[in-house]
Amino acid sequence: MSADNKPSRQTGITRRKFVQTATAAGLMMTVPAWAQESTENKDDLKVAIIGPGSQGRLLMTMSLKIPGIRYAAICDVWHYHQKYARNILKKYGHQVNVYEDYREMLDKERDLDAVIVATPDWMHAEHAIACLEAGKHVYCEKELSNTLDGARKMVLAARETGKLLQIGHQRRSQPRYWHARKMIEKDKILGRVTHTYAQWNRARLLELGWPKGKEVPPETLKRFGYGSMDEFRNWRWYRKYSGGPMADLGSHQIDIFNWFLKTPPKSVLAGGGLDYYTEQADRNWYDNVMAIYEYHTDPGTVRGFYQVLNTTSQGGFYEQFMGDEGSLTISDDGKTGHIFREVHAKRREWEDEAEKVETMGREAIELKIGETLSPEGKKDPQAEALAAQGQKDSRLLHLENFFDAIRNGTPLTCPAEVAFDTCVSVLRANEAVEAGCRYDFKPDEFTV
Repeated sequence: MSADNKPSRQTGITRRKFVQTATAAGLMMTVPAWAQESTENKDDLKVAIIGPGSQGRLLMTMSLKIPGIRYAAICDVWHYHQKYARNILKKYGHQVNVYEDYREMLDKERDLDAVIVATPDWMHAEHAIACLEAGKHVYCEKELSNTLDGARKMVLAARETGKLLQIGHQRRSQPRYWHARKMIEKDKILGRVTHTYAQWNRARLLELGWPKGKEVPPETLKRFGYGSMDEFRNWRWYRKYSGGPMADLGSHQIDIFNWFLKTPPKSVLAGGGLDYYTEQADRNWYDNVMAIYEYHTDPGTVRGFYQVLNTTSQGGFYEQFMGDEGSLTISDDGKTGHIFREVHAKRREWEDEAEKVETMGREAIELKIGETLSPEGKKDPQAEALAAQGQKDSRLLHLENFFDAIRNGTPLTCPAEVAFDTCVSVLRANEAVEAGCRYDFKPDEFTV
């Protein structure tokens, strides 16, 4: 790998570079799916996926929209997943080799450029590190790992191999979030930020089942570390396999707290429990958590409130930043986004032209890229391109960033070092729930 293609510790890419890359990708995206079924050429990136379950297949199908991506292999311990993913790829003209064990895949597929890892959290470190050490770039789903030791080893592996490791905190590739962050940090639209709030409320979950007669053989489950088919399918409920709802859902949003406030937290006070799903006594992760994070920023202390509930969908999921001059609400649902200005706050020139929405009985400004003016009082010439990108699914944008980083050396929007901060933030919150007390982060905890 050349020096230009080595991973960067930057957490974002330049605005100009993003627009150039994104616009080109957007134009190519207009090509219908059937036209992408071309024969392999020398400029294609050869890709494999480990773990084409529901999330893995979503990433796989998203990446098929990116020109020049060719799948060469899939790997999963369940033949049902293997067949499902292979059939999808076959429709797009991708002929793939199928593996049960990732070690065999890496041994035989020596010319892979990149691997997508979408396995349960507890296997992220093992899978990602093996791929990095085999000379492959890696896109790995979040959470980085369900243990801090595993997360730390992933950061070190990426650093030592010089290969790219993108972690799936996809909001960091979404222009709507970039724009919101700019309005808060540069335009001071909220004045001094004093509080943040976020939630992810999800309706009561049914157990994930499996087609009768399609079970993973018991000996195979045991060989790959699972005690039963239930554990294999419902791994998020078990501490051995996941970091619980705080890692599964909360990490997306705590990552936004850390990103927008430009610092990891100083402490967290959290409570929660397994209060609803008590009949499943073998499951041991909380079904609800409420946490208060404390951040020390240059302007002063910011307190971040967070809740994740697995029994109600009330309010859905969103993030909110509150200051003494206004508040901003945003969500990765692509629809939620507005700014509320306090009565005493200075009115901005662009407010008259901005679209208005009613929220909680009050008028608010709809959050749209390009609504603010340049220092010269002119419309941002790049706003239209960024706004178009902002309509894309964040997962697609995150994958585009990853593959563009491989091709052109574009900085990753969420390299492992950045994701490590979030991993520490959420896994320590679990410890605070367990201990029933406040956890104070040590200064060196976020350093690898």
